[in-house]
Amino acid sequence: MSKHGYYILEITVFVCGALVMIFEITGSRILAPHIGTSTYTWTSLIGVILASLSIGYWLGGKLADRKPNIAILAFAIFVSGGLVSVTILFKDSVLIVLGASFLSLEIKAVIAAVLLFGPASVFLGVVTPYAVKLKTKSLEETGKTVGNLYAISTIGSIVGTFAAGFLIIPFVGSNRTLYIIAGSLFLLAVVLAPFSVSRANIGFLVLFVVGITATEIQTVYLRRSIGFYDFDTEYSRVHIFETKHKTDQRAIRAMKIDPVYFQSSMYLDSDELTSEYAKYYHLIKYFRPGFTRTLMIGGAGYSFPKDYLKAYPEAEIEVVEIDPRMTSLAHRFFRLKENPRLKVIHEDGRVFLNRSEKEKYDAVLMDAFSTLFTVPFQLTTVEAVRHIDRVLKNEGVVIFNLGAVLEGEGSGFLRAELETYRAVFPNVYLFKVDPAAKDSAVQNIIIVADKSLRKNSFRSSDPRFSSLIANRYIKAVSGDAPVLTDDLAPVERYNSFIHSR
Repeated sequence: MSKHGYYILEITVFVCGALVMIFEITGSRILAPHIGTSTYTWTSLIGVILASLSIGYWLGGKLADRKPNIAILAFAIFVSGGLVSVTILFKDSVLIVLGASFLSLEIKAVIAAVLLFGPASVFLGVVTPYAVKLKTKSLEETGKTVGNLYAISTIGSIVGTFAAGFLIIPFVGSNRTLYIIAGSLFLLAVVLAPFSVSRANIGFLVLFVVGITATEIQTVYLRRSIGFYDFDTEYSRVHIFETKHKTDQRAIRAMKIDPVYFQSSMYLDSDELTSEYAKYYHLIKYFRPGFTRTLMIGGAGYSFPKDYLKAYPEAEIEVVEIDPRMTSLAHRFFRLKENPRLKVIHEDGRVFLNRSEKEKYDAVLMDAFSTLFTVPFQLTTVEAVRHIDRVLKNEGVVIFNLGAVLEGEGSGFLRAELETYRAVFPNVYLFKVDPAAKDSAVQNIIIVADKSLRKNSFRSSDPRFSSLIANRYIKAVSGDAPVLTDDLAPVERYNSFIHSR
């Protein structure tokens, strides 16, 4: 093989190794709006892509022994680019059908990974064993050749992993990252071995162009028709759009990071709260009169912090939001303004709690559980609850919203979280945001944990509170669930029963 061929094989396995990992990480963002980003999604993607690569390794080795020709290797890479183009074109249709199905979350994630990311990964798996065959000059050099090329491929995978997470996806976006992957594979195939024009080659290129065109046209149409924006941040994929409030039909702007639930919303014509569950955070004044300092974990569109600043002009609030881009989007789309009484900390909520000083806050508000698809388990455990208890002043209170089921098979997460809080706080109360909802239905449940040893009468002459405390759930909730711990907090397993309902 020529000197040019010697170097091109190293470049090929490096680039393909990088593109495999970029493809895998991008997959999590592609699936997120329809299936979420739980461990089930990641497990399915990693497992399916590893299985596909294994099939590709086997096929590549077998094919290389029969026909060791660099043009065949180039064609396999070209085909992988074509299959990525198929993913670009059909991903939304496939995911909409799967997302609307009654299959369990685990099955949805596996099927999506197989259909959208398996075929291209098989052909990418062909590359390294085929390159080994082309590179091997004699039996005496086999071990060295195999080791070198697999090392180069692995180094490429490492580079691709960091490039995808730190640079490409946050700044380019998941859709355009797929364009880059497919285009790079086409270009690499042509550089590796120019080949004649065929119907298959033209077909894949047409798919590539049509996929990009359809995606971009859809993006422009949605932005003009419903103000739809699609952002990839360092932590999630965010959809922002305009719609109607389901109750009063007024125009709202909403933010979503999962297939079903709004993480934030606001009226376009006023600053009043749109979410009923957010109004329950005002119970801080009922449980802790005279409060001056509040911690809120989870910012998203900053709906309640804005209302808090307006309602309590003498009080301060600190908001811990893990994603800096969320805060910038809140400034841009949700009328968030700088305020000396609002302090924003961009950090993981649990990390912040671990190092926060003792007895600093009158109240802790949690708004990090507004999705069933990606629950931050590290905030659900007894260790996290002990930290919350530590940072609260005497008679402090914690209030948080949970999407849950009150009874039946799907109530496991709620029961486990109740037992976890009961292990730390003397008083734990439940409120149904929608009192008419069936206990077996998925709904917003407010949990209030009070450090005070006093028993509460749950009476108030203030109508702002009386209407809320009237929805206290007084039926007994089974206490047979285990306390959640950092070692074992199977929130995805608990919530999978809800998804399959």
